[in-house]
Amino acid sequence: MDLPVNPPVKPMLAKAVQGLPDRDDLIFEPKWDGFRCIVFRNGDEVVLGSRNERPLTRYFPEILDPIRSATPTRCVLDGELIVATENHLDFEALQQRIHPAESRVNMLAEKTPASFVAFDLLAVGDDDLRQLPFGERRIRLAEALAGAKPPVHLTRTTTDHDEAAEWFRRFEGAGLDGLIAKPTNDPYVEDKRTQLKVKHVRSADAVVAGYRWHKDGAGVGSLLLGLYDGDRLHHVGVAASFTKKRRAELVDELAPLTDHALDEHPWRDWAEAEAHARQEGRMPGAPNRWSAKKDNSWVPLRIERVVEVKYGSTLHGRFREVTKVLRWRPDKAPTACDFDQLDEPEPVGLDQVLI
Repeated sequence: MDLPVNPPVKPMLAKAVQGLPDRDDLIFEPKWDGFRCIVFRNGDEVVLGSRNERPLTRYFPEILDPIRSATPTRCVLDGELIVATENHLDFEALQQRIHPAESRVNMLAEKTPASFVAFDLLAVGDDDLRQLPFGERRIRLAEALAGAKPPVHLTRTTTDHDEAAEWFRRFEGAGLDGLIAKPTNDPYVEDKRTQLKVKHVRSADAVVAGYRWHKDGAGVGSLLLGLYDGDRLHHVGVAASFTKKRRAELVDELAPLTDHALDEHPWRDWAEAEAHARQEGRMPGAPNRWSAKKDNSWVPLRIERVVEVKYGSTLHGRFREVTKVLRWRPDKAPTACDFDQLDEPEPVGLDQVLI
């Protein structure tokens, strides 16, 4: 492509902070739960770049013409691809859009069409805007998308802390997972965490039903977590991010729980019949489109240990992201770890967030 900023581009990143930053130099935006996407447009040619530099263009054919209609002839935009169902962000439906078969891609493009939410402008015409302060880039972005119509959107912004706090509280009910705070005077710096993100943080007690080895083969890489729905234990996610020393310690700590672990394990059928378990869709360790070559085998443990974990949000009954261990709970029975303890936001229509 013949643009002042050509692919690939690694998007600017944000570092997590606790609480709304008390600063006067920030512009706040909703934090969209989608696929980060850099849009490159040169005339009729449109390329959708991802955060990991893998092209997304073939997976979202339905968004290309709307982008051509809504954007300047030559431009580079930073934003997010999202999918909404029932007026709510649907990350699971978005994940399904990454499929190798063209026929399925086209079917899903009609069934669960994507939208694009723009929040930065890297180039327009012959101008590279990356060295401009974000406040100026935002003004140029609003001008560039003045005629945009759904499914192309300009993200809303505010400099008012009270309004940002209200967004943080309300918009989670539409499937968003926090706020992004961007310093007004910062340039666009690729692959650097100079922006700030504020996410919801909660805790829950979960059953430790097994573990996976670390990718280097030394120590526990992640704990497999379960929550009860009546008498049934569902796999709801993992806890990870252990130090090398702690990974080795966990192997010794959990070793006694491996004895006869499958005798009465609620996931015994999954462990013994992996193919059937994958078809069921709730098997710990099932591969996905992003990690098809990853070794997801797991070690079952007797259902005796409970851990309190920190999490941000849930998606269809699972922790949305990898959780972090806060403490062991020897005082709590595994059967007391149920879905009722999860803090769910009040539902809000996505149409109250998009502009």
